[in-house]
Amino acid sequence: MGRVRRNIIEIDEERCDGCGLCVTECAEGALQVVDGKARVISESFCDGLGACIGACPQGALRIVEAEVEPFAEERLPGYGAPKGDAFLPCGCPSAQVQLLARPSPAGAGDGPAGRGEAPPVSALNHWPVQIRLIPPHAPFLRGADLLVLADCTAAAYPALHRDFIRGKVVMMGCPKFDDLGGYEEKFAAVFKTAGIRRVTVVVMEVPCCCGLPVAVKRGMAAAGVSVPLEEVVLSLRGEIMTPSV
Repeated sequence: MGRVRRNIIEIDEERCDGCGLCVTECAEGALQVVDGKARVISESFCDGLGACIGACPQGALRIVEAEVEPFAEERLPGYGAPKGDAFLPCGCPSAQVQLLARPSPAGAGDGPAGRGEAPPVSALNHWPVQIRLIPPHAPFLRGADLLVLADCTAAAYPALHRDFIRGKVVMMGCPKFDDLGGYEEKFAAVFKTAGIRRVTVVVMEVPCCCGLPVAVKRGMAAAGVSVPLEEVVLSLRGEIMTPSV
């Protein structure tokens, strides 16, 4: 299909300070911070409605009419999915990027609560954690040790925070119920932009989990980078079945 004349977002690079707030408000993933400036990386993903404009503190975004690629709604993540099970827009409160405060030393005990002992505390240092919700430009991804978790590992392994999450950035998802192709694209974007130092992938022993490390490796290959990678498999009883490799 040829180019059409329609509304699209235009970014004033002189005003843009690269904060990335517009990116988190773009439900379609048309925007990305590149070399310190927000850019429209996909004309076909920009619907031209301007939901991102109000997020820009510098007033660098505006709607213009231009000859561009047609809006490709059918290519967006979650297109055609049932309501309630569709792709969540980045403007959703659950997707707002946050750096979480570190717990105080007084509350950082590892032992179980009770008998005067401090309760265990979360080692999570950022939000969101779902693979589909984390934007590739998220500040907590830069130079991070990445921990990719299958959802069920959180229920199976009781010491997950102590043994795996501490000091790492978490990306969590379910390879059975989510779109693995979308995972590969997300990981490729992360590896291209974030300078990830190493990756640990933790999955369950069930067959449907095997797609998660594959998506990570394919994303890495698509980004053209080589990052040290560990794979850990947990049994249904929460035991580590494989050593890190």
